[in-house]
Amino acid sequence: MLCAGLMSGTSLDGVDAALIETDGERVLRFGPGAETAYTREERAVLQRAVDAALAWRFDGPEPEVFAEAEAVLTETHARAIGALCEKAGIASAQLDLVGFHGQTVIHIPPEGDQSGRTRQLGDGEALANRLGCAVAFDFRTADMGAGGQGAPLAPAWHRALVETSGLETPIGVLNIGGVANLTLIGSTGELTAFDTGPGNGLIDAWVAEKTGGVMDTDGALSARGRILEAGLAELLSHPHFAKMGPKSLDRWDFSLDPARNLTIEDGAATLAEFTARTVAMGLDGAPERPSRLIVCGGGRKNKDLMARIARACALPLVTAEAVGWRGDLIEAEAFAFLAARTAKGLPISWPGTTGVKQALSGGRVVSKQF
Repeated sequence: MLCAGLMSGTSLDGVDAALIETDGERVLRFGPGAETAYTREERAVLQRAVDAALAWRFDGPEPEVFAEAEAVLTETHARAIGALCEKAGIASAQLDLVGFHGQTVIHIPPEGDQSGRTRQLGDGEALANRLGCAVAFDFRTADMGAGGQGAPLAPAWHRALVETSGLETPIGVLNIGGVANLTLIGSTGELTAFDTGPGNGLIDAWVAEKTGGVMDTDGALSARGRILEAGLAELLSHPHFAKMGPKSLDRWDFSLDPARNLTIEDGAATLAEFTARTVAMGLDGAPERPSRLIVCGGGRKNKDLMARIARACALPLVTAEAVGWRGDLIEAEAFAFLAARTAKGLPISWPGTTGVKQALSGGRVVSKQF
């Protein structure tokens, strides 16, 4: 199948789109990728939806801004597919399937006997009608309904990439987005995955609060700062780190309060070290220690953060590009792959990745209605 995947991360910077040819088990061909930025107005609507979701927390009717945000998502994701198809020299109606992640506005993982809840905004039917092709979406609901974490979902794709590239296992794939998640692929191909802790999210929020900027480019701020050990210890006391995986997080599960009185450089250093230490802590519980970590997501571009992770983990780190992968498109590719698996009824989550009792398919496929 010729499948396109779409991903809009918690940074709210835009939509990544990628095209692959796959049977849901193997990668047969890589097509082009495209990155489409949100306008300031579009990002503002999505940020209002996130803010409303954090206040709502599934208590009462859904915030009205959700409908406005879904209209923005339909428009922007259709625009992203248009740019992708233009690069590929095809019409969107020629796609067999589009994998549409939507926009996560709130994620509450399971706790004890209490099932988790998650909300990804995105109207799959509206997008299918706009594009004239089938759309797979709502990938997390079935997993959470079966007691799973609902995340991470990219491990199936990480394993497919490792197999396609002929890389030696055991190996780890670390994705550093707003939250950092780790996929461990064992020597016999078994999957273990979980959210390790914050990725770029806290650092980005710190820089935005202090400067109005969007990120610590190249880790220039954190590289000049000193770690506040007391603040770091407070951050590390979060109950997430006492749990064994599978486990998941929301980007907003951590507070900037332990860094509030620091200089911008010291705060950035403390938060970057927090991300690095939590990746190392995650590896401490690994069933099989990987020989190296392949790093994807925006965090791989932060030189200081990469150095801190390598030091904390005492493992070689390589970027996705170093093994021939497309580091900015891996999550979009993943949802193209998951769309194909959804259409064929193949599992997209496993006991070792989300904590479900048995391998589970998920997602819904809708076709153009008019």
